[in-house]
Amino acid sequence: MDNFIVSARKYRPATFESVVGQRHITNTLKNAIKNNQLAQAFLFCGPRGVGKTTCARILAKTINCENLQPSGEACGVCHSCVSFQNGSSFNIHELDAASNNSVDDIRSLIEQVRIPPQAGRYKIYIIDEVHMLSQAAFNAFLKTLEEPPHYAIFILATTEKHKILPTILSRCQIFDFNRIRVEDMAHHLASIAEKEGISYEPDALHIIAQKADGGLRDALSMFDQIVSFSNASVTYRSVIDNLNILDYDYYFSIIEKLLGEDTAGTLLLFDEILSKGFDGSHFISGLSEHFRNLLVGKDASTLKLLEVSEGIKAKYLQQSQAASVSFLLSALSIANQCDLDYKLSKNQRLQVELALLKMCHLQAAFNLAATPAAEMHRQPAEQIKKKPDAAVIASPAEALKAEPAAILNDPPAIYQTEKKTEPAPGALKEQPVAEKPKVFVPNANTVSTSVKIPSLKDLSAKTVAEIAEEDDPYIKGDAKEDFTMDDFLKRWNEYAVKIKKDGNMNLFTVFTANAPVMLEAYRFEVVVGNKAQENIFRDEKPAILNFLRVNLKNFDIDVQTRVDEVKAAKRPYTTSEKFQHMASKNPNLAELKRRFNLETDY
Repeated sequence: MDNFIVSARKYRPATFESVVGQRHITNTLKNAIKNNQLAQAFLFCGPRGVGKTTCARILAKTINCENLQPSGEACGVCHSCVSFQNGSSFNIHELDAASNNSVDDIRSLIEQVRIPPQAGRYKIYIIDEVHMLSQAAFNAFLKTLEEPPHYAIFILATTEKHKILPTILSRCQIFDFNRIRVEDMAHHLASIAEKEGISYEPDALHIIAQKADGGLRDALSMFDQIVSFSNASVTYRSVIDNLNILDYDYYFSIIEKLLGEDTAGTLLLFDEILSKGFDGSHFISGLSEHFRNLLVGKDASTLKLLEVSEGIKAKYLQQSQAASVSFLLSALSIANQCDLDYKLSKNQRLQVELALLKMCHLQAAFNLAATPAAEMHRQPAEQIKKKPDAAVIASPAEALKAEPAAILNDPPAIYQTEKKTEPAPGALKEQPVAEKPKVFVPNANTVSTSVKIPSLKDLSAKTVAEIAEEDDPYIKGDAKEDFTMDDFLKRWNEYAVKIKKDGNMNLFTVFTANAPVMLEAYRFEVVVGNKAQENIFRDEKPAILNFLRVNLKNFDIDVQTRVDEVKAAKRPYTTSEKFQHMASKNPNLAELKRRFNLETDY
């Protein structure tokens, strides 16, 4: 029986053209060889399994090839190429810095560099995992690396470039290897499967490529494992079962149940996932990725960001049309917060179940939020005044965590109102619709920002009321246009963003601590925690009302504050206070102290 060779070694690239996913590096190296512009030292950086050592060996073989091809590739048949492929070349030396990291090892290397090649043009030294060299070894290597003989070329490879001394980096040409794309890995696995006569499903190869996380060597190792497991038939189901991956179908089913507000079905499906041995953290991170893919599938221009097969991509496109953007964003936020809190929770299963229940009721919350806004928009101002509703707007504190531009373009519209009786169909037709008055918006020339200080003569001639009327900070206007709660919340958030940019964090705290409450049409109330916050809001009130009135085109808007101060109960601190506190609950303690003449202080 022949010895088995793993795919990572059997199909290791032998030419620049066969290197997968690093075209920017291979083209540069080929051009440097053709133009005879080789550097004295190269540094190949990147994650594991992306082709650093492979490219180093191909470069070493190619620059010593006796019959270089016009394309910049090695011929593979000359004496130098054959000796390299057989591992008997005296011009190419490989050193593992992980196990040869001392000063003595580098000194031995320097002694070898002094000997010129007996055949061929160059002596190439490949040092793998160069970041493992000690500080003293790096210092010993510096001089040789800076001024090597004309026939010596060093190729260094590392996965951790930040650990290499800057003096070493400055002496090398640095090439950064990218993670290999899922599509490129899937095509490479498909070509290997065809050469080996292995049947496969494209979805299965995409799953292996995604699991490899950009490393082709990891993908090839998993591919060999699946081939042995499935008896040379790589199917989607065999990959899912063998690599312990949560099936796409589970996530698609979860989303369908969330959109249908099926709480029981959602919890049962999550229980089934746990019963198959999957961790809750793994499930919630995969669900977040699924929400992200659905958001990507909403726009045709972002479909290229979906690194899945065509069959799975079609499912994403179909389900993304059934879910609204607001639902996906809110659900993604809930899933992300659950992922952050999962490890800190003592009841981790409950943490995930609570997140799923919140997602189940998102649709109902959106429907509740949209209905009152539409009803308020249809009713004229007179009808709103006759039937005041107490509206509670969702606090903008969470909305302000996002970017200010996102707040201004799409403010949160989740608020609750008391149920209103719908007027008869003919009631709105009978009421005459008054013409909306025009809004007076003063310009910079009509509003003076300076405050005029009256003289003593003016004070004697004018009453206090007249002076107050002249110094009224409020902008005057006759406009009384209707507006929805969504419009009010949008302007409220706009002013909050302005306050945050100005650095007035005390007022910003007042704005975000509690939500405004509608008392009646055009009259709102904000609850503050203490008198100090009330004074802060009162000082800014003219500017707030002017902003709201002008932007909403309604000069009847008024916002007032109400102090709801929670008084903390005084806690005993000294020993005497503690004794009095205990004696108030148990009078026998005072009698005990008196009889035995005890002291409370010590």
